[in-house]
Amino acid sequence: MSSPVTTLRTDLALVAAQISPNSRVLDLGCGDGELLHFLMTQQRCEGLGVERDAVAIMEAVDAGVPVLDLDIDTQLGQFADASFDVVVLSRTLQAVRHPVEVLNQMSRIAERLIVSMPNFAYWPHRLTLLSGSMPRSSDLPFDWFDTPNLHFATLTSLESLFDSLELVIAYRVALTSTGRAVNWLANVRAGSAIYVLSKA
Repeated sequence: MSSPVTTLRTDLALVAAQISPNSRVLDLGCGDGELLHFLMTQQRCEGLGVERDAVAIMEAVDAGVPVLDLDIDTQLGQFADASFDVVVLSRTLQAVRHPVEVLNQMSRIAERLIVSMPNFAYWPHRLTLLSGSMPRSSDLPFDWFDTPNLHFATLTSLESLFDSLELVIAYRVALTSTGRAVNWLANVRAGSAIYVLSKA
């Protein structure tokens, strides 16, 4: 794999570094298409995004990224088995209604899955909870009453879910809120993590 690129947001650069050139990539919750645009123009990938936000869809389309307006929770069945090489779900798993079904669909659609998610057990979050308040950070930037996030997980609980679904972790990088890699005590010291997964 190539080394992380520097023209993308840090976590997206790390995701891109795990995707081989010329891959067929499905990006679920692609937002404005930043990752796919890079993969298509710099790594010659064939990309397709899925997004529900109308403004983000228009931004992606304006950048030349093909996007479908689909519900990740209910409409992934429209994609054929093994129709992509890689499926990306970046900072979106916590916002879907049915994470287990989404992960099962992803493992059907592609052999390689890349999933990133905020870590609710990050030490500043723990301190905020101890003070009696709900945490906010760059990884969890919303107030509790105005958040798209439906599920809050720790890295330990997320990895237990992967294991229960027979998803093998081929690679993991845990990141601080500033994008620095964490190599020990990640469940406490990391604000988020990126996983590369495959079906056992």
